[in-house]
Amino acid sequence: MTDRALAVVRAGALTTVQDEGRPGYAHLGVPRSGTLDAPAAALVNRLVGNPRGAAVLETTLNGCALRPRSEVVVAVGGAPCPVSLDGRPAAWGAPVRVPAGALLEVGAAVHGVRGYVAVAGGIAVEPVLGSRATDLLSGLGPAPLADGMVLPVGRPAGPCARVDVAPQPRPPAELVLRVVLGPRDDWFTARALRVLTTRRYRVSSASNRIGLRTEGPALERARPGELPSEGMVLGAVQVPPDGRPVVFLADHPTTGGYPVVGVVRAADLPAAAQAAPGTPVRFVTVRRR
Repeated sequence: MTDRALAVVRAGALTTVQDEGRPGYAHLGVPRSGTLDAPAAALVNRLVGNPRGAAVLETTLNGCALRPRSEVVVAVGGAPCPVSLDGRPAAWGAPVRVPAGALLEVGAAVHGVRGYVAVAGGIAVEPVLGSRATDLLSGLGPAPLADGMVLPVGRPAGPCARVDVAPQPRPPAELVLRVVLGPRDDWFTARALRVLTTRRYRVSSASNRIGLRTEGPALERARPGELPSEGMVLGAVQVPPDGRPVVFLADHPTTGGYPVVGVVRAADLPAAAQAAPGTPVRFVTVRRR
């Protein structure tokens, strides 16, 4: 019987299994989780013939190294990076056939933060609440990859795409986030709202899958105290006591007590996932649609 599995030779800084997440469980305190750059994950799945929701690997900054136990087809996308097969250069952004026992090396990101590795058949770990995603906040799903771990791989679902290289957006040199103000913008002074939308911030190195943290001018409160905990949504711009906005990403908590000054449009969040520490950030207010 063919052993469809990947052995993890080098796990990298943080590599997790991700799919489209587990929406619909916030009332149980379970975050959505899932891929931070969903378009990049969908593209690599398409390249290897997987359905959009198949589980992939999400790497952080320095990639990973894998050795399949049987021949597989993989595609690497997201943050641009070098890819090699047994030490020889291989394609990024295109299907690559990896023989059994060969070493696939996904290198450090040249630009951006998060890479995506799709395998024909998908990463077939056991689903939890309908998803195979690793949730770093709640601990649901498989643990982050570690050296020596073995990951099961499913059966291929369809033919690979016939492309040389699939075009993908470059990670942002400047991150522009469109934000709808509210529901707690009245907790901040008029000057603070001007600061939010006219001053430049930078992505903090403390950012993670829970939230994109910023460095820059603090937002001044119009009222003291804290709110009772209330529901939080993807893209919420929460302002903790230090006054620096935090944009909630896929592993965000489902409730929180710090005021939310606005909510970033979902279409801008994949770029936020690829914004490296130090990237300039601008918040631009828009009206609700």
